[in-house]
Amino acid sequence: MAVAGLAVFATLYFVDAGYGILLNSRWGKTIKSKIGWLIMEAPVFIVMATLFLLYGRGAKSGNLLIFSMFMLHYLHRAFIYPHLIVGKGKMPISIISMGVFFNLVNGVLQGEWLFAHAPLDYYGEWPELLASPRFIVGALLFFSGMALNIDSDRRLRKARREGLLNGDKPGTHYIPYGGGFRFVTSPNYLGELIEWLGFAIICWSLPAALFAFWTAANLVPRAASTWNRHKEQRGDEIKKRKLMRVFPYIY
Repeated sequence: MAVAGLAVFATLYFVDAGYGILLNSRWGKTIKSKIGWLIMEAPVFIVMATLFLLYGRGAKSGNLLIFSMFMLHYLHRAFIYPHLIVGKGKMPISIISMGVFFNLVNGVLQGEWLFAHAPLDYYGEWPELLASPRFIVGALLFFSGMALNIDSDRRLRKARREGLLNGDKPGTHYIPYGGGFRFVTSPNYLGELIEWLGFAIICWSLPAALFAFWTAANLVPRAASTWNRHKEQRGDEIKKRKLMRVFPYIY
């Protein structure tokens, strides 16, 4: 998985994953984005729930707290976010299939660690876990990253909705103002990077670190491609607002 993540990171600087602003017919047949996101993200939720039912009955409350944080993210991403999408965007089935495969593997890695392979007292009970510096730092990152991600998606939907009301062509993409968009063109990706870094710090495990690494390997090159596409369409605005790709003031 780590080697594959490195390959994905390098490849995505040369080949754009064709969905969203980078939608490309070369990726094959498409379906509605609302359905695509549900199909792509729901498997990891189902896998984690299944592993909990199989192995999690006697788990420590600390393990269950970490499990609940993971499931909270995917409850939103799989079952709430798709219904909020504005417009009639499309996603290639090929992209969805790759996302399903990764989510299935990642769900097994995270769930097996939490409920089968983590040492019995690695996380302990929830009061003990909550008091640990590692959890405090990680939870601050996790929830601040989640908030940034959700707020950025909200601002994108608002800009899209206003654009449609103003007569813009369906499929037009925007760089909203405010929030993380004061600094970068992809604050939603920055939010996810921060979120899963926080999760990795809380878990302090190889599976969680691998997930954070994969998130970066996927989203950092995509943020660069998104910035390049915006620059092609509205280079003057990018320059005027001094917007970076994904890391404020850096990249």
